[in-house]
Amino acid sequence: MANHGKRFQELEKLVDRDKNYELREAIALVKKLATAKFDETVEMHFRLGIDPRHSDQQVRSTVLLPHGLGKTVRVLVFADGEDARAAEAAGADFIADDEVINRIMKENWLDFDAALAVPSVMPKVGRLGRILGTRGLMPNPKAGTVVQPEDLPRAIEELKAGRVEFRNDKTGNLHVPVGKASFDEDKLYENASAVFDAVMRVKPAAVKGIYIKRVALTPTMGPGVRLETNPTVASA
Repeated sequence: MANHGKRFQELEKLVDRDKNYELREAIALVKKLATAKFDETVEMHFRLGIDPRHSDQQVRSTVLLPHGLGKTVRVLVFADGEDARAAEAAGADFIADDEVINRIMKENWLDFDAALAVPSVMPKVGRLGRILGTRGLMPNPKAGTVVQPEDLPRAIEELKAGRVEFRNDKTGNLHVPVGKASFDEDKLYENASAVFDAVMRVKPAAVKGIYIKRVALTPTMGPGVRLETNPTVASA
């Protein structure tokens, strides 16, 4: 506690560290913990029983949040020709032609929140892997962000509506936003439930024993609240 400020320490007193909270109860508490001067993001943090060193134990997918993330999502699409025109008509904020690709490479221009690509331009996009990959912006078929041209309108609409990509980090943890602290409790509950279900659906077959070891709900600037995990589900 000594590493945190006075505000954080006071908020920690509201959390029972020996308790696993039911989701609705945790949401109500997290909303009280979000006392910063901005609208804090609420995140779910998963400690998974995977070995992230093995390729067959990676957890990566997307989830469409029923109530979005409470922010405007700027979508960039890597496409050219007719595909680029279709993406623009479908609501893409930016079309990444050769000029934009060079701008990303030379200037680290990243004024967008999500990226899509059609397969035909992926050889060009591949050169941006180091820049986009570290920020979670690299289009990838597994994440549903490399799509056929006819699927661009749907993919753009879903990203703007609140489709979130998640993947485990090097320590086997997941960090997934579920909305803003200003959301009402029902919206946060439905978003968080969608995230939990999505994580369960992509359990790697190679994982033995407990898959979801621990889940916590946190506001951006406040302490975490540990959640109950269904024992029959967590050990499935």
